[in-house]
Amino acid sequence: MAGAVRGPGGGGSVCRSRDPAVCRSRDPAVYRSRDPVRNLRLRVRIQRVAPAGPVLPQAPPPLTGPERPGRAGSAAGEGAVPLAVIRASAAGAQRAPEDEEEEAEVGWQEKLFSQFEVDLYLNESACQTPLDRQYHEEIRKLEKAGGRKNHRIFTYTDHDRFTNLEELCQKVTDSDHEVPSYLAERMANVRRRRQDRRPVEASSLKSKIVTWEPSEEFIKNNHVINTPVQTMYIMGDLGPYGKLGHREYEHVLCTIKVDGNGVITVKPDFTGTKGPYRIELDGEKREVWEYTVENASAQVQPEEEEREQRMFRDLYGRHRDYLNGLVGSEFEMPLPGTLRLFVNGEIVSAQGYEYDNLYVHFFLELPNQWSSPPFQQLSGVTQTCTTKKVGWDKVAYFCYPFTVEMFYTLEDEDSLPQWPVLYFEVLSLDFWQRYRVEGYGSLVLPASPGVHELTIPTWRPVELGTVAEMRRFFIGGSPELEDLTYVRVPSTFKGKRLSRFGFRTETTGSVTFRLYCLQQSKAFLESSALRQRMQSVLDRLGGFSQQSSVYNVLEAFQRARRRMQEARESLPQDLISPSASSMPQTQDL
Repeated sequence: MAGAVRGPGGGGSVCRSRDPAVCRSRDPAVYRSRDPVRNLRLRVRIQRVAPAGPVLPQAPPPLTGPERPGRAGSAAGEGAVPLAVIRASAAGAQRAPEDEEEEAEVGWQEKLFSQFEVDLYLNESACQTPLDRQYHEEIRKLEKAGGRKNHRIFTYTDHDRFTNLEELCQKVTDSDHEVPSYLAERMANVRRRRQDRRPVEASSLKSKIVTWEPSEEFIKNNHVINTPVQTMYIMGDLGPYGKLGHREYEHVLCTIKVDGNGVITVKPDFTGTKGPYRIELDGEKREVWEYTVENASAQVQPEEEEREQRMFRDLYGRHRDYLNGLVGSEFEMPLPGTLRLFVNGEIVSAQGYEYDNLYVHFFLELPNQWSSPPFQQLSGVTQTCTTKKVGWDKVAYFCYPFTVEMFYTLEDEDSLPQWPVLYFEVLSLDFWQRYRVEGYGSLVLPASPGVHELTIPTWRPVELGTVAEMRRFFIGGSPELEDLTYVRVPSTFKGKRLSRFGFRTETTGSVTFRLYCLQQSKAFLESSALRQRMQSVLDRLGGFSQQSSVYNVLEAFQRARRRMQEARESLPQDLISPSASSMPQTQDL
């Protein structure tokens, strides 16, 4: 809204990073405003309270020079800064009344000259930069109009030398004996302000990705996050009357910083109802000054605020309609009797292997009644990764993501679904591009949705004798599986018994997977009565936490039944027949 900046007085959302209990600690307060920062105005009032120690009577100095009180109120030129000079109390009757208290209203980046700057820039020979010459012209105009309207309150804007030096000499801690570290010294010359003055070299980053020979200025402007920040200081000259303009009496009353995101940092915070801030000067008299900082920005009128809220609601509504048009109003659902399984997987790491430069080759096998989209890739290879020492193991961190989408179509109401299996092999690659098999493993996809982190151990086939190990060490190569599904039950196996007698293996390392599983089916939307009956396989899948355990129990029971039947067939008939009459239940099995 033009003409207003929302602040602590209300009229908009305010983000304050202060605790009222520690308001006197002069910590900064942070505000956020959507309005132009040029509308920000602050009212500063400073007053000499009393000396902290005894004061010796002194005669007031003659009223001469630019500090003459008549000059402070004699001119009322156009665009003059609002200023009020208030009569002093009886405690300070020894001084000029106009010198005890002063109030000024300052806008954002509005320049109020100090007595030191007036004396400096009046001399044209001391002006060296274009900014100095601009200040020279402004001070000459002020002198012709009757002099400046402020005595003790003045400002340093974003372009002044004081701002540069203040940012250069910032301290990291609050210790009086702080010694700058190496990093603080290197960062002292980095300015996070006025990014429109960055060199042309930095603007070529879009076309030149890598800068092989960066300059010092390029490094300073690009090795930190550059957020445009403008700074303004409201100062107070607390020197004795008649001796204004000495730099040792200058004190920072308030610091305002505004970045490009509309964040306004005020240090210290606006006074409000918490009482003024106090400054106690060192020296024999130990004078005490109090000052207040208030937000004097024009507040938003209720009608304007309501109109702005309506505009934002309309804008957000249009954006919501646009997003709904892109996504669609209907949620995509699988066909009835179909379970959709979506897995976002990650091969996290591999550890415990003999050689370095590891990579993983994997593929997904879909059992019967499972299918995948035509464009879906069910295999992949990770990047080659070197290992690092972690504890006693050498670990290779892949962080390789993959995504698979599968559909299970229900055909038999009584059969339990076989879940897809992820087969993988770990290989190593040496300097001569020779690879070795480090291990084989398999992973059954979890039957329950959610996040699963699994560590799968691996093994590899070995040969007898030292020749095979020497061949593996010197020229690479090792025994390999022709069919990766031999890790579990091969897909081509149709018999009743699978014998691996004589097959020699060796345990190797392990691979860690992280799987994010999502399941979707219309059966999950059925009524509670249907879920309680658990009539179909998809209904049983609704009990995510129980499905896997039920399947394991039934599978173990079937294996035990087959073994019992085989044992009975191998026994002599004369041993079975006497017990048949006494064990009728066993006969039924």
